[in-house]
Amino acid sequence: MNILDKAIGWIAPESGAKRARARVAMEMMRRSYDGATTGRRTDGWNTSGTSANAEIGPALARLRARSRDLVRNNPYAARVVDIWAANVVGTGIMPQSRTGNEELDKRTNALFRRWCEQCDAEGQLDFAGLQTLIMRTVVEGGEVLPRHRNRRPGDGLPVPYQVQVLEGDFLDSSRDSTLTGRRTIQGVEFDALDRRIGYWLFRTHPGDPYSVTAEGLTSALVPASEVMHVYRKLRSGQVRGVPWFAPVLLKARDLDDFHEAAIVRARMEACIGMVVTSTDDGGQNPIGIGSETENGRRVEGMEPGMVPYLKPGETVQFLNPTASPSFDPFTLHTLMAMAVGTGVTYDQMTGDLRQANYSSLRAGKVEFRRLVEQAQWQMLIPMFCAPVWRRFIETAVLSGALPAGDYPVEWATPAHEPIDPLKDMQADILAVRTGRMTWDHFVGLWGFDPKQQLADIARINAAMDDVGVTLDTDPRKVTKAGGAQQAQQGDPQDA
Repeated sequence: MNILDKAIGWIAPESGAKRARARVAMEMMRRSYDGATTGRRTDGWNTSGTSANAEIGPALARLRARSRDLVRNNPYAARVVDIWAANVVGTGIMPQSRTGNEELDKRTNALFRRWCEQCDAEGQLDFAGLQTLIMRTVVEGGEVLPRHRNRRPGDGLPVPYQVQVLEGDFLDSSRDSTLTGRRTIQGVEFDALDRRIGYWLFRTHPGDPYSVTAEGLTSALVPASEVMHVYRKLRSGQVRGVPWFAPVLLKARDLDDFHEAAIVRARMEACIGMVVTSTDDGGQNPIGIGSETENGRRVEGMEPGMVPYLKPGETVQFLNPTASPSFDPFTLHTLMAMAVGTGVTYDQMTGDLRQANYSSLRAGKVEFRRLVEQAQWQMLIPMFCAPVWRRFIETAVLSGALPAGDYPVEWATPAHEPIDPLKDMQADILAVRTGRMTWDHFVGLWGFDPKQQLADIARINAAMDDVGVTLDTDPRKVTKAGGAQQAQQGDPQDA
């Protein structure tokens, strides 16, 4: 306790005790958390306690622009976008109706497949293509705003409904206040219970040269029920999404600058072949010997097989270009940091498999698959696929294409390609035989509908039995070793 503490304790013992307890608590905190200390090691470490929206608001536009520039010009960044889209979406995340009525489920699924071919408001992509576009936009730009678009019954669609994909630029970030009586955060409007009730959207893309008009730069409030806001939510209360390249933008920029500098240096070294050093010969220069050409000009360039004649006192020093010893280590560690920061593995981003083996590839892919499943089940399906299914069913019922009622749904995600097909299949078979997972789960992991799979197996087996064909792949009649199956005790065929 210092003199002030002792004085306060003598005049007001209770206040002095509070000061002493607070001082002890601060000392214990200082001892417990090195990261909370101040000193030489933490000088220049500027932090803030602002909310997610306060951090994202002023930085989002610049982050998005730089991320798009990186994807356009950096091959590794472009590869990251492809990897995420290919693994999360693949050939498409498709729904399967589960009403319990087999005929109704078949009718619903068939209608949805027909609608998928014409679901794009721009008329170019199917449902799987829209999912891929949305996933690419989320990784590159941080967020995307698919919008429900109701159509007229006479438009010739299986269900009068389509989806329009809008980039995050359409959201008017200048709408950020409470002047309207409702809380608006970066273009998203909330009610008194913090529920989203609307989005302030521009009529055209603000970066389009044709939108630089009074009408193009005017935003209008669109009900939240008509917009699907898809982004990765990292903090509680976060309203907007950030590009997935945000943690690695500077490292990727440094890598590009480093490669450019290395290339310029290599070009300069390759252009300089030798250096000619001369001394003053006092004007004594024998006739016929010199570094001039026939027309009297000095030799300032080299050609293959050229033999220059030098003046007395001139010497030639040839240059030996040397490669930078830090090029490979710097590139390797920067690429590894970029892979970690974007959630992919190093071999996926670079295609470098020189030191990879089955164990290392499997360990990396297992972790990556967990991230892929999170993106599927915690972002793309609840924020886009499920709302599209609900609007599709609602519109189909209103248009008379389907009867009224509940339409539960199951989503089939694309299968993960095995690293070693034989080992992975053997592990899956053992898991089913031991009861760790069911046969339905096993089929679903490979991206198929278990009910449809059973129907196809029964149809194929019946067709082979009708024509008397037995294939080596028929487990009913052929063992794993290729021999005939023995009839089990109690089998009706034994009678």
